[in-house]
Amino acid sequence: MSEKIYAWLLNLYPRRFRATYGDAALQLVRDRLREERGFFPKLRLWFDLLYDLVVSIPYEYRHRQPALAAATVPLQSSEILSFRTLEGKAPGPAALLFGCLLSLAAVGVFATAIGHAGGYHPFRPFVSHSPSSPHLRPSTPARSALSASSDGDIEAIGPGQQTASPAEASSYASPQDNAKPSAVAVSVTPEIDADERQRVIYTVAANLKQHYFDIAAGQEMANALLAHAKNGDDDAAQTGAAFASLLTTQLREISHDPHLEVVYSRSVLPSNPSMTLSSEALARYRQAMEQSNCTFEKVEVLPHNIGYLKLNSFPDPSVCESTARAAMARLNNANTIIFDLRDNRGGSGEMVTLLAAYLFDHPELMYSPRSSPTEQSWTRSPVQGNKLAGKPVYVLISTTTISAAEQFSYNLKMLKRATFVGETTRGSAHAGVFYRIDDHFGIGIPEVKTVNPFGETDWEGRGVEPDVKVKAPDALQTAVRLAENKLLKR
Repeated sequence: MSEKIYAWLLNLYPRRFRATYGDAALQLVRDRLREERGFFPKLRLWFDLLYDLVVSIPYEYRHRQPALAAATVPLQSSEILSFRTLEGKAPGPAALLFGCLLSLAAVGVFATAIGHAGGYHPFRPFVSHSPSSPHLRPSTPARSALSASSDGDIEAIGPGQQTASPAEASSYASPQDNAKPSAVAVSVTPEIDADERQRVIYTVAANLKQHYFDIAAGQEMANALLAHAKNGDDDAAQTGAAFASLLTTQLREISHDPHLEVVYSRSVLPSNPSMTLSSEALARYRQAMEQSNCTFEKVEVLPHNIGYLKLNSFPDPSVCESTARAAMARLNNANTIIFDLRDNRGGSGEMVTLLAAYLFDHPELMYSPRSSPTEQSWTRSPVQGNKLAGKPVYVLISTTTISAAEQFSYNLKMLKRATFVGETTRGSAHAGVFYRIDDHFGIGIPEVKTVNPFGETDWEGRGVEPDVKVKAPDALQTAVRLAENKLLKR
């Protein structure tokens, strides 16, 4: 609801401004809606937006006429380059009054809009800097001529995993870089024509019928897309990002599946990306892991023999297994252990299973909503020489704890093996297989519907709730106090 209101308010800007910056502005709003949860952050967001509207709309109209006039100035045949000075004309009182009235009207509907903002699931259209989407993993090379994107909430950090995006196959970004919010590039989105819209629609429909895990729903969605096209419902979408968002909306109206997504990339998608990292990318990955100690930021024993491990990703065991085992060995004699995942951006499910093995004296299933259970889904418990299986465990979480870090947290919570301190995690669980449609369009399709052995919904869209709710910066101090009190009672 909040995004739709802001999209409507963008119509107050000149058409030139909307064509150039409209998509980027909407993406920024989506990002803030995703990051800023709660009443007061959303209240601050809307005050920022309304202030920007009041200040920038008159400015854009004052500068509109010179830009339009400059486009009509003819270049003399004798001129190679010329400069002309044109005086702008300020908007009339009627235009300013109209803009002010609309801004006041937006404030009037704000109270209603803010009540619905929390349940909104923003779309994740591609932006120019990264042709990847948080809920997509690559299709296998054997699946048609369609190919891959990424899996994972900025977590594609391991070689040989189905988490490597085409961008990473050619240019590796370290987990530290991935943890930083990406900036939305402001550029003009190319327009698409009717032929391209039709081609994308027919290819999306064919993939749905072939790959969606619910055959009947896939057929129903395919028929709906074709009906929308026949009725001309898609004609208004003139940019790739807008068209991808529109198709995604149409699909979700039927399936109610937030992991079904049509995506658009301004840069050309690879025609045949590899399922694994190249040797050069693997070498860069190894170097990055060596420099960051495999993102094991701190491994130490605090007073009262409390073990503390701060881990900022779940790196691939093929590169970082020895580092992980060394960290756990260092904490082996601790009376209790604290896992700090407040800055953890996810990664490898195999590392989740490896670390969790130290907390049990028998094999336990580490449920993942992204794949069916395999032999590798079980912990290799008990670990020889390990003394942590019966010790108290505390896990620090925050709103930036995501994906594989949530998998680790969710399973320990369902198994009642740890106490969670901090904030509710991000809530990113599921994945779809990505199929390339053409140079710029693709679709993520959930192909597997896994069964949760715990009989509850997983953490998608809701996150993992802490047992002790405190602000993320206070979580460590709170967990240490809880651990000390528990040890004193022994």
